[in-house]
Amino acid sequence: MAMRKLGRTSDHRKAMLRAMVTFLFENGKIETTVTRAKEVRSEAEKMITLGKRGDLHSKRQVFAYVTKEAVSKKLFDEIAPKYSDRNGGYTRIIKVGPRRGDAAEMAVIELV
Repeated sequence: MAMRKLGRTSDHRKAMLRAMVTFLFENGKIETTVTRAKEVRSEAEKMITLGKRGDLHSKRQVFAYVTKEAVSKKLFDEIAPKYSDRNGGYTRIIKVGPRRGDAAEMAVIELV
């Protein structure tokens, strides 16, 4: 599947997704547009999979992506072990209707 551009330059898009994934792990759920939620899902699932592996290499990969050290620790200590018996599908996207102002389709993405 091709990556969505989300109307941003590649470095802005990468920074935005990193921030959103970090925020998702920190708070368990975030509200955003449907297309962004779908992009965040793909990155978040990859991070949880790395968290489940838990070796040094995957730790370094996660620390390089997640913007807050405490959140990276939380990923390895709390979030990843929760999904040890689950193969993928760690996040859920629920549509919540249009946004006031520009009527963009909104969604809540949360950890299952």
